[in-house]
Amino acid sequence: MTAALSTIPLDNLKRTLTLAQPDNLPHLGLVGDTYTITLTGEQTDGRFCVIDMHIPPGGGPPPHRHDFEETFVLLEGEMEATFRGKKSIVRAGETLNIPANAPHQFHNASTGPVRMLCICSPAGQEKFFMEVGVPVATPTTPPPMLSEKEQAAFIGKVKAIAPNYRTELLKEA
Repeated sequence: MTAALSTIPLDNLKRTLTLAQPDNLPHLGLVGDTYTITLTGEQTDGRFCVIDMHIPPGGGPPPHRHDFEETFVLLEGEMEATFRGKKSIVRAGETLNIPANAPHQFHNASTGPVRMLCICSPAGQEKFFMEVGVPVATPTTPPPMLSEKEQAAFIGKVKAIAPNYRTELLKEA
């Protein structure tokens, strides 16, 4: 009897185990939220990235879309998600997947913070956040308040580089 040939590729010995430890991760302030990059595309061979998001009441990004899948696993709190113009409430314990290219937005309309894991596939979104975010001390440290002039400069920067990361800002989700 002969052994069947495996259709699974050989183990890539250049790849290593990654252990994300909270004390050694980058925490970034962005749009009033704090994002902690737990796994980068470099660590997953570009397959996906993982971002631990802390969204305070009133937080969340503006309407946008991008050409990669985005999945949110709500760990704490409740958020409002808008997908192709339709609003839904997502609660702790639920998982939400946004298909590539679809207009969407998430917003914390509650009175308590939201914590969720964001998985983007393929990776790349974490690089965008690292380029536009401001380093902060902890996973819940809010970003510094921006003056009107600083906020306008930030929005200009985001609009200018978003296409480099396959992202488009929209007027409506």
